[in-house]
Amino acid sequence: MARRYENSPIVEALCEFQFEPGLPWDLTIPGLVYEEIRDEFPKKRQAKQVQVELSATAEEGIAQKVTTSDRMQFLQEDEKALVQVGPDLLAVNRLKPYPSWEEFVPLIRKGFNAYSEAAPPKGIRRIGLRYINRIEIPGESIKVEDYFRFYPFAGPDLPQEFARFIVGIHIPYEGLRDVLRLQLASGTVETTDILTAMLDLDYFLAKPGEVTLDKVFEWVEIAHGHVEEVFEACITDRLRQMFEEVTV
Repeated sequence: MARRYENSPIVEALCEFQFEPGLPWDLTIPGLVYEEIRDEFPKKRQAKQVQVELSATAEEGIAQKVTTSDRMQFLQEDEKALVQVGPDLLAVNRLKPYPSWEEFVPLIRKGFNAYSEAAPPKGIRRIGLRYINRIEIPGESIKVEDYFRFYPFAGPDLPQEFARFIVGIHIPYEGLRDVLRLQLASGTVETTDILTAMLDLDYFLAKPGEVTLDKVFEWVEIAHGHVEEVFEACITDRLRQMFEEVTV
């Protein structure tokens, strides 16, 4: 059984689907989705998504391409959970306080079913399940390795105190079908006696088309299982004590 914490560090959980287009996209689709979910997500607003793509060429070196796209957002009354809809895209977000997977996954399913009814997709191009954790550790001269089992390493001849840090790896899963991007980075420093770290676990489908529409939630459950395993493998008992594990 998964561990639960009274002081969960999760600041945002999100599940995003990128679809192979079926019917042509039109502006009535967000409204059709809203009609299906308005009982739980009554608020709505428009938002812009900014994407930055980097590419390398021999002639120009590193080139940066910035694109923007419109999304409709449908929110719960307290704005702690939302469904985002765009052309061939659906995202379901849950902000802090994160309740539990058992309460989050029905929201994902509700959004997915509403989108599929409004704009039946032909297939799945990408799925991503991401958990962003903000961890604050009070104290001076904190050793990162006392709290994390995944952390930056500097050889003995290098200074052992870091002003800022970032470390990340990509872990393949399910026969290279999926990848978990794991990253630990220092967060915004507000006071000198608190270490703030952002632990980001982003599990995604690396091979487009490998998951069929009827197997989406099998994939989602597998993804969540791997994310939970890796999260627990990243932290020590000191952090578990800070998070105050709930015994059921």
